[in-house]
Amino acid sequence: MRASDHRPGRTTPPRPLDVESLFPDLAAHRRTATRLHPRPGTPGPHDSHVGGPMLWPADEPWPVCTTPHRRATGPGPLPLVALAQLHARDVPDLPAGPDGCDLLQVFWCPFDAHGPTGYGMYTHLRWRRSAEVHEPAAELPAPGAVGFDGYLPEPCVLHPERITEYPYIELLTGELGAAVEEWEDAQEEAAHEAEEEAEDDGDEPWLPTYQCDLSVAPGWKVGGHAAWNLTGPGTMDCEACGCPMELLLTVATTEWQSDRTSWIPLEDGPMSPTGVVVGNHGKLNVFACPRDPSHPHGFSVQ
Repeated sequence: MRASDHRPGRTTPPRPLDVESLFPDLAAHRRTATRLHPRPGTPGPHDSHVGGPMLWPADEPWPVCTTPHRRATGPGPLPLVALAQLHARDVPDLPAGPDGCDLLQVFWCPFDAHGPTGYGMYTHLRWRRSAEVHEPAAELPAPGAVGFDGYLPEPCVLHPERITEYPYIELLTGELGAAVEEWEDAQEEAAHEAEEEAEDDGDEPWLPTYQCDLSVAPGWKVGGHAAWNLTGPGTMDCEACGCPMELLLTVATTEWQSDRTSWIPLEDGPMSPTGVVVGNHGKLNVFACPRDPSHPHGFSVQ
């Protein structure tokens, strides 16, 4: 039995409005996503998890970072930190990996010392067939030197839940984009007026908005639409074939934010169960090529 099988699930509350009834053209842009809902626990190597032990062959070298790290002590490559492990059996929106692989393993380096600036992240993904790991490693490498504690995840079990998402607001174009923007502005203006009227009685008025409540879910998830709140919408094309890439995984600092409380699960609402911190308390979006999953992944910190 997997660790997640005997634990209570997590349920996203129904959206406060039926967005497709407001904007029927959004139906063409509808996507499913799987919220992972990581919660502290004791996952095993055969489970889907964040920060738990990997299902790793005993005879396979552990992935390492070869970039020099000024703050690291000792010579040689630095073992990567095991960030997450996702089985296709547990995560409905996890696409098939290359050659039918059903297990995605995610690692990263615990130092900001990569890329053109020398201060970027390094994330490594490994696909494999879980049934082919006949002799799992009994012990896995410790991370060793760590440049930032936010790279060390707390062990968490997952409570996958499939939801529906719609595009980030700035990606909507034409008449649909204009209509959503106009409605969004009206909602914000109405909320502001209600706030002024409610100052005497202390109530805090709330009206749902497309951006915060009806489009992209916060937190750890697989699939769906990407949020571009830091850089604004950008293109993410496969460097191998030029095909537009699709969102594979979102690694998030928090499961929800103060302006997105409608996404808090009915059962509970811890903001940062994994202890992971991405950038300036943001998120890492990982993209994959839908044409060929063996092509290099794309990354964007938001």
